[in-house]
Amino acid sequence: MKKSLLKTICILLLPALLLSGCWQEDPLEEESPVHPDQTPLTAEEKPPAVILPEQFSLPYAPEQTLDPITCADGMQQVISSLLCESLFRLGPDFQPQAWLCERYTCEGNKYTLTLRDGVTFSDGSPLTAKDVKATLDRARNSQRYGARLSGVTRISSGSGTVTITLSSPNSAFPALLDIPIVKAGTERGIPTGTGPYLFSAESTGDCLIANQSWWQGAAQPIDRIALVEASDQNTMLYRFTSHDVQLVTADLTGSDPITTTGSFVFLDVNTTIFQYIGCNVTREPLDNAVLRRALWSGMDRQQLVSSLLSGHGAAAQFPVSPASPLYPRQLEEPDGAVSLAAGGVTVEEPLILLVNEENHFKVSMARQIAAGFTSGGIPVDINVLPWEEYTAALNAGNFDLYYGEVRLTADWNLSALLGSSGSLNYGRWKDPQTDQLLADFAADHTAAAQALYDHLRRHAPILPVCFKSTSTLVQAGVLEGLVSTAAEPFYNLTNCAVHLQPASP
Repeated sequence: MKKSLLKTICILLLPALLLSGCWQEDPLEEESPVHPDQTPLTAEEKPPAVILPEQFSLPYAPEQTLDPITCADGMQQVISSLLCESLFRLGPDFQPQAWLCERYTCEGNKYTLTLRDGVTFSDGSPLTAKDVKATLDRARNSQRYGARLSGVTRISSGSGTVTITLSSPNSAFPALLDIPIVKAGTERGIPTGTGPYLFSAESTGDCLIANQSWWQGAAQPIDRIALVEASDQNTMLYRFTSHDVQLVTADLTGSDPITTTGSFVFLDVNTTIFQYIGCNVTREPLDNAVLRRALWSGMDRQQLVSSLLSGHGAAAQFPVSPASPLYPRQLEEPDGAVSLAAGGVTVEEPLILLVNEENHFKVSMARQIAAGFTSGGIPVDINVLPWEEYTAALNAGNFDLYYGEVRLTADWNLSALLGSSGSLNYGRWKDPQTDQLLADFAADHTAAAQALYDHLRRHAPILPVCFKSTSTLVQAGVLEGLVSTAAEPFYNLTNCAVHLQPASP
């Protein structure tokens, strides 16, 4: 499901904007809520006039690194995405597109990547296999990329090629290689990359200037992007609301809600952040697949996303984003089609659904889901816990159901969540057939996806709910034609137009 429509918000108060990126690779990342007050304008009211800026500006923290492997989440990563590019890019549908890698071959567990000819860093030096190896070696040991590269056992560089050996087959491994490449030796300062812009420290202030030797040979929409100091979230918020900067990233259903004002547009961005109900299959009556299947079918996911997440997400019956071509629409069932009392299953004592208290959006979702299950004949109560108690209960297996969230990788690997020895398999689902299907899926996504998802639908060890969206917020009237992805807010940079105040004569 593509979400490429920019929506204008012309209001004076918007609670619950989390002005920070949501890019970290935390395996079970918990966030928070509060709905935007999007009161429509009356016929007598007019939207605020659009006042274009004199220059296009982004916020950044000059005391923090811009190295894409180690920099802070949020705007530092936005800037680094303009400086550095990756071997593969992920489009809005999460399909990998060859970028700095021109082509590759796969033999069993070994990938050989051939680098694109003629690519240079912004300082004019050529991109080499040694630079790629150095970046990937650092990424393997980083907090951001370490988990996704845990299956890599060896990386070697040749003449224009990089060979990566995996511990087991993964037919979708290129989807994990959207890791920005940095010229070796520039990691500790301002990173040198192959991207459309390069960093410049000018007397008038730090900025990004168009890379005239960019290998793409395409024109950037603007020659200079000013960098405005915003070392903390409150300062960044002030810079955005006062139009000192024109773009920030946001999680509109995240934690630590804040308030901002002004006229801006937002673009929802597909993510791999998966929300679901986990089942403790070792406890009666949830050890019964008939009951779990009834619960799977007993949620109105579209209504939940629309009403409780304000549409900032995509309802999903399977643990793969509906934006992905792997999503099995042919297996979908109408939400709520199966009676929760079907199959002769009765529940005498209410099931307990855990949810962490730090995220009000999740608490609201859990309450609504529990109410729906209860009205359908299966009584469910919720238990709202602080994060530490919530995670302790999951690890100890002290629950019937829990509202969970996990950032999946773009190869849609579910081994941690549903494998017999998975680190996030809190429901204790141990099924040899699932393990085999997960292995088959890793070896050949196209051939094995439907069998895996159909098996999960029939046995329902987890109950998928949705995939969250994050957002790119832009001052109204400034950027035209923008398409964003989770890793690249300026995904379609060369097709964008930037509108500024006309230069004085």
